[in-house]
Amino acid sequence: MKITKMHSVYQLAFMPQLFPVNCYLVEEDTSLTLIDAAMPYSAKSIIQAAKTIGKPITNIIITHAHADHVGALDMLKANLPEAQVSISSRDSHLLRGDATIQPDEKNTPIRGGVPKNIKTRPDILLHEGDRIGSLEVIHSPGHTPGSISLLDMRNQSLIVGDAFQTRGGMAVSGTVKPFFPFPAMATWDKETALISAEKLIGFEPSLLAAGHGKMINHPIELMKKAINQAEMK
Repeated sequence: MKITKMHSVYQLAFMPQLFPVNCYLVEEDTSLTLIDAAMPYSAKSIIQAAKTIGKPITNIIITHAHADHVGALDMLKANLPEAQVSISSRDSHLLRGDATIQPDEKNTPIRGGVPKNIKTRPDILLHEGDRIGSLEVIHSPGHTPGSISLLDMRNQSLIVGDAFQTRGGMAVSGTVKPFFPFPAMATWDKETALISAEKLIGFEPSLLAAGHGKMINHPIELMKKAINQAEMK
């Protein structure tokens, strides 16, 4: 695992040279919020990173319910029973293994690794505009129907799950990057993902932190380029 800190955000990158899977610790005054839960083997390293920082993990927020974002959730909850688990109301269905399309959604199959055996149930169901600590919830569907992003209101750091990727080059979810095509292959609806990307750039983030790839400081120009590429395709 590789740890990188920018602003209030610690990126915990697993397999960074092969198949990078990221989760994030966001530092508050007296606590930490974990965003996403990486792979099943990641729990021990996440807990150790929090101990090194010296603050407890009191919240666990899931950006979307794919297996590489919830893999260690059960083990983390077992070791951090007081931590509150949050996910969007929509993706709470995916978390319990239900990939059924809802009546108001595009009739496109949900792709990617929908988990089958996660026992943890969320304490909080999130909606647009909700706040957890310094983080504001932004509804950013496309990769999954209930994907969310988190904006740190103190410094405009934006953690986007798989709404963008930076591995293989900046891309909107659903745009295939030949050197790392996997987020695109796991995207539910690329047109919805493009709408969400345009929404996210409107928040003028100072930092972009994605589920796959390095964090990007001052990301707006690269985000614009990625949006233009997605529009052309």
